[in-house]
Amino acid sequence: MPSDRGVTARELAALVVGACLVSVVMHWPLVLHLGRDIPKDLGDPLAEAWQAGWDGHALAHQPLHFFDSNQFWPFGDTLAFSDALAGYAPAGLIGSGPHDAVVRYDILFLFAYALAFAGAYLLGRELGLPPAGAAVVGAAFAFAPFRLEQDGHLQVISSGGIPLALALAVRGYRLRRGAWVIAGWLVAAWQLSIGFTLGLPFAYLLGALGAIAAVVWLRRGRPALERRLVLATAIGALLFGAAAFALSRPYVHVADAHPGAKRTPSEVEAFSGPPWIFLVAPDENEVWGGATGALRDGLSNVPEKTLFPGLVIIALAIAGLGSPAYPRSLRRALAVGVVVISVLALGFRAGGGILWPYRVLYDLLPGWQAIRVPDRLVAFSSLGLALLAGAGAQRAATAVAVRPQRRRAATALAVALVLAIAIEGRGLPFDPLDDQTQPKVPPVPASVASVPPPQLHLPAERATDNRRYILWSTDGFPKLVNGRSSLNPAFTGHLIARTTGFPDRRSIRLLSRVGVRSVILHTNRVAGTPWRDAARRSVAGLGVRRSRRGDLVVYEIRPSLGSATTRRSGPSSARRSR
Repeated sequence: MPSDRGVTARELAALVVGACLVSVVMHWPLVLHLGRDIPKDLGDPLAEAWQAGWDGHALAHQPLHFFDSNQFWPFGDTLAFSDALAGYAPAGLIGSGPHDAVVRYDILFLFAYALAFAGAYLLGRELGLPPAGAAVVGAAFAFAPFRLEQDGHLQVISSGGIPLALALAVRGYRLRRGAWVIAGWLVAAWQLSIGFTLGLPFAYLLGALGAIAAVVWLRRGRPALERRLVLATAIGALLFGAAAFALSRPYVHVADAHPGAKRTPSEVEAFSGPPWIFLVAPDENEVWGGATGALRDGLSNVPEKTLFPGLVIIALAIAGLGSPAYPRSLRRALAVGVVVISVLALGFRAGGGILWPYRVLYDLLPGWQAIRVPDRLVAFSSLGLALLAGAGAQRAATAVAVRPQRRRAATALAVALVLAIAIEGRGLPFDPLDDQTQPKVPPVPASVASVPPPQLHLPAERATDNRRYILWSTDGFPKLVNGRSSLNPAFTGHLIARTTGFPDRRSIRLLSRVGVRSVILHTNRVAGTPWRDAARRSVAGLGVRRSRRGDLVVYEIRPSLGSATTRRSGPSSARRSR
């Protein structure tokens, strides 16, 4: 039978503390090295640390042009070249500069896991589980093995708003209190503001749940509805819709100005996979990484195709199918949802000769063609599995606690299951045999905040370089030609390609004409690039002023007569992607 779902203030406080503690322990020793280390790798986390910093900067200094970030000058709406992490803008108001950006990112990373645990826990409680079963739900959602590979994508691991929004809505309808319903919609809007990678499917999921509720209401003969709940639902939906509209406008402008923003079928196919990707664990997984290595070696784009949900979670979810912890209709709905979403997460093959369900969504649903990686939908199937796993854990605990004196054994069983899930998903915390540590952030070079913008940093062909440049640009946020996202404008690539002879008369004339005011050469990164000898080339008669700042050589370019006009209008679709 369902338990009492009343979550007391004491339980809520314990949950907040416990979720934060679990997140810290499972990512030890990151908390000891905030600002020095960064989770996963030196790839996307560097760019996402810049994003959160820019969000705070824009919120404070240019809220009406929030998406006009300092990367990819002279284009506008460049924050919308990837997920904006706009929901983290308040955190971006605290601190400044590259070091604070990394500290902020590390804390947000830990927060994302804590929220995933807490949000799933609260949803389990609202659906009828006692605290022990809800803790299993939280662990199964936050620490499933597939999440380990996604640690470099803050917009993917920041999924805790999904179960939290649903928990608040369920609470509102259960208690018949409209304020909780509206709160659920507001949390859903916040989840959407993190990014459309999960936000767009979540919006469609909410629409599907609303349609199902309408069908059930009709089949029950249209029973009378409480006006205050109907009003709260309408207000919440309008607020969510308004937020969705406002957040989507920059992305629509970018899609209109940059055709590459819409993913072609071949791009989506490259990130699609066969059914056995659900048997593949990340290489870093201490339990299953080695065992699934043979399967993993046969995949392309491996980081996006390691979707193993965890053996403990699967076993508990199967047990949960027969658990009385939920009504039978809910258990069936969760099972169907897990299967359907898992099939969708496989994506499609453009020439597969069969009807792929994901292809239907790709072709019909507005906005879906901007999603590049289908298998990130497992965030939703993972929630369904976690809820079933919590029911399975409760079933096992009930079997153990047939007598009052065995309740301690039931509690111990729940704790053991939480630990088993966490260890299977992330490995042993404080493991003395584990020599893997979080990577150290590259040292910050001399400040160039005072160097006239727009700036071009060289070398600029490699993503590893550009990620560093935009992170370092959190020192003042000068306009940069450089940028890093899933969308890279053709103009930017062509401009950089035509500066391989820099500093020479041709490249300087070009940069001056388009409005670039300075070039910053990173001499410690030029080996193996076309700019390896740039620092030794003469600038006599070129109309530039050269100076040295540590490992940086700074070239200030004299503006040409036509550059002012160029800066106002820029190339096609520049300055504003609208």
